[in-house]
Amino acid sequence: MTAEAMLQFGILILTLSLFFVMYTLRNQITQPRIRTRNKTRQPDPNRHLVQATRHLARARSTTATHRAQHARTALVEADRALSISPRDPSAHILRARALILMGRRAAAIRSLDFALSPPAAKSLSAAERADALVERAEVKMAVNMRRRVDSAMADLKEAMGLSRGMSVSTSNSVGMCLLGKCCEWKGMKGEAEDAFREALDVDPDSVEARNGLDRLGP
Repeated sequence: MTAEAMLQFGILILTLSLFFVMYTLRNQITQPRIRTRNKTRQPDPNRHLVQATRHLARARSTTATHRAQHARTALVEADRALSISPRDPSAHILRARALILMGRRAAAIRSLDFALSPPAAKSLSAAERADALVERAEVKMAVNMRRRVDSAMADLKEAMGLSRGMSVSTSNSVGMCLLGKCCEWKGMKGEAEDAFREALDVDPDSVEARNGLDRLGP
């Protein structure tokens, strides 16, 4: 081999070696960035929860046709959140609310049962638990009042215990009116009157509570 050929061969080897070193260094630099970028792109259940909440709000303030459409979309978003975080009670509650609007009450009760189970309910605030308990009691009564009245009353009493003392609670007036109806249906006139009066203490404009007291008479 001539000296010129050996020189060209040496240059080729040096070039390949430099290329290999640069390739290795580039991988060492870029791979951590790729891993970091992938970590930041992890699915976020909160985004789906926000979307589900928005569609539920729209469902409650629109026509029946659009109500069903928004309720279905809310259900899809809640299910997407659950696919990321299956034990999130907030997602189960939103799922139940969508199912209620769709008329699927038995499935809604199952979702609320999971959200209110001891392991899951620990991450809910007292107000969130109270609202969910009132909603579950309301659905139970709609599904089968005769069979579920005692269970519904237990939910309502627990909800009232949680919500008493709160400066603002959507559960108090609604829950007390529903408890009054349960007591009225069971012939417990005194307890029903107490519940309706407490509902008026929370919301003096409650027509339902006044109607309940009127039904019970003097």
